[in-house]
Amino acid sequence: MALNKDQKNQVVSDVAALLADSKMTVVAAYKGTTVKGIQQLRREARENGTHLRVVKNRLVIKAVQQNETLKNADTSALTGQLLYAFNSQDEVAPAQALAAFAKLNPTIEFVGAFTGEGAFIGADDVKALASLPSKDQLRGQLVGTLAAPLTGFMGVMSGNLRSILYALNARAEQLG
Repeated sequence: MALNKDQKNQVVSDVAALLADSKMTVVAAYKGTTVKGIQQLRREARENGTHLRVVKNRLVIKAVQQNETLKNADTSALTGQLLYAFNSQDEVAPAQALAAFAKLNPTIEFVGAFTGEGAFIGADDVKALASLPSKDQLRGQLVGTLAAPLTGFMGVMSGNLRSILYALNARAEQLG
């Protein structure tokens, strides 16, 4: 269905708003992916707060040019059938969602990403970001790292108390 001028302007303003709110917008080629696969990807991405859109590249380029931080970003890579993954809470979540889906559906290929600072990074950088742990995983690792010395200290202290109790118990058995 062809869009009229007003509808195109609405799409451009919607995408511009998503770009402005997004900490990172990942761009991926989806040629050869089935509609059912795209729907599954949208469901999986929505779970971590990522919003997927399939928009004409020309309209995305207009939206990028309207954004103050992105207007100098390189848009030459925006060719072909592309989908755009937006996330306003986590920088690596869109890349991770697409990478997880791409493991099962190799028709999804990273093209690059727009960062929150206004730069366009390449596909290799996006793949590297996708391999990073999520914020929740990092928080869990930090808590584990902080708790490890306390756990070890408690083990040492309980070992000392246990030794004293064994010695007292052995002495009590000797005395009868």
